[in-house]
Amino acid sequence: MEHLGNLLALDANVTAVADPHPPSRDEVQRAWNSHDAGPALREFETHRELLSYDLCDAVVVSSPNMTHIDILADIFAADIHVLVEKPLCTTVEDCLKVIDLAENSDYSSVAWVGMEYRYMPPIARLIEIAASEILGNLRMVAIREHRFPFLHKVGQWNRFNHNTGGTLVEKCCHFFDLMDTIMDARPEQVYATGGRDVNHFDEIYDGQQPDILDNAYVVIDYPNRTRGMLDLCMFAEATRNQEEVVVVGDVGKAEAFVPEDIVRLGLRGTHNIGNVETEVITDDNIAFEGGHHGSSYLEMARFFSAIREGAEAEVTLLDGLWAVAVGVAGQVSIEKNRPVAMSEVVPSSLLGR
Repeated sequence: MEHLGNLLALDANVTAVADPHPPSRDEVQRAWNSHDAGPALREFETHRELLSYDLCDAVVVSSPNMTHIDILADIFAADIHVLVEKPLCTTVEDCLKVIDLAENSDYSSVAWVGMEYRYMPPIARLIEIAASEILGNLRMVAIREHRFPFLHKVGQWNRFNHNTGGTLVEKCCHFFDLMDTIMDARPEQVYATGGRDVNHFDEIYDGQQPDILDNAYVVIDYPNRTRGMLDLCMFAEATRNQEEVVVVGDVGKAEAFVPEDIVRLGLRGTHNIGNVETEVITDDNIAFEGGHHGSSYLEMARFFSAIREGAEAEVTLLDGLWAVAVGVAGQVSIEKNRPVAMSEVVPSSLLGR
């Protein structure tokens, strides 16, 4: 529904929706019709039916994680542009298959992995600051997400690791992608600790209790003794900010806060504790706020630009693979109670790429 709002705000010609769940199709149809944006959408139960009618130049894949690999295979065969929601797939193996399909076929369109956190205005400003070298040599990046539990979804598919890849893949691939982007590097090792300690104990689906994590710490080693850290809590909605992102270099420190939309910058020798520069960040280009502070709208606009200009995706399939791989390494680290080298998770040919 958020992507539909983005498309409406961008005056896109939306032609069809495919979903095996009739109430979901009905909801999209009602929203489309209420905007009087054009003829009623064609409805299909499967993506294959939609693709067979040659109705569109681009598709948005916002289906459950475990369905992405099969859907993408058919999209690549059709050679149309795609924005696929995170995570790219639930396993590194499936991500590798997707990349292989794209690279060893006649696919020539834009394949973009949805990582809208890059485009949240305060976080985008933080990325800009980090890239400017004003902070000096970057040494550490830390991200805290304290938020509400997982939302209810159709069939509660998001309650189980085998459908999602695990919480560190499903929810946290955003943050691992952000860390890679800020540090301009790929991880070397991951150590994580976490568990399911508060949420979902009163839920049973088809005789099974959910097995997704609801809290974790993840520490990531990057090259040259640089580091990242994630602090995730899914039962902490009683909070001022849902996301806090901190980048520290040997010259200074910058922080971004969402939804306060504030960025703070302090430089050693110029500022002191309690005395730093504060900037309120807004973006007048946001035409639809949605549930992600306008970031998914900004990302969709960039996706459109890439299509129109014949440019590469800003968030590539390889970026999507690495975000999943760090999540997988974190899940393995928790299970085995030890650090996990990325060489255990990613083929040697991709290390550092």
